[in-house]
Amino acid sequence: MLDFERKARQEGHVFVAGVDEAGRGPLAGPVVAAAVIFSDLTRFDGIDDSKKMTEKQRAAQFDLIRDKALAYGVGIVDAPTIDRINILQASRLAMKIAVEQMERVPDLLLIDGNQKIEVGLAQRTVIKGDSLSQSIAAASILAKVIRDRMMARYDATYPGYEFKRHKGYGTALHRERIRQLGPCVLHRKSFKGVKEFL
Repeated sequence: MLDFERKARQEGHVFVAGVDEAGRGPLAGPVVAAAVIFSDLTRFDGIDDSKKMTEKQRAAQFDLIRDKALAYGVGIVDAPTIDRINILQASRLAMKIAVEQMERVPDLLLIDGNQKIEVGLAQRTVIKGDSLSQSIAAASILAKVIRDRMMARYDATYPGYEFKRHKGYGTALHRERIRQLGPCVLHRKSFKGVKEFL
């Protein structure tokens, strides 16, 4: 989990930021990205791909990451923007915002996936990076926890959709609620599963 960070250090990069997003697939809610820099090559047990962790495990690591990180940033792009520019570009924009929110300017970005972002910094894409890089995994945890907590709060604002239970993903329950109630402002109106009910 530190091989990419270690190689970056050997190449002279001191401030290496892992970057990842959460929420590309859901039918509702924002896409959220995070960027995380750790000060050294300490391995923190428990930091892993957020998709492999329970909600309780992610919550515990969320606090540890914010405490141990040298710097971190968060980027949020809402559903109307996703509909306007598409989910891939919205994910890249959220990552760009996350990087720009950091108090420390990174020397190198390690980005999950195969898409670079529009910032004037050295970048390296890493396929399945959230399973291979501690920095990217940490970013995936921050993004996932923040997005899930946002969706839980939306549950009270938009009752009936039960966002707290499915976090906007296209579960059978969520699809049934869309069919019954129609889409709300949080729904991605360009997505199959939503646009049919406009």
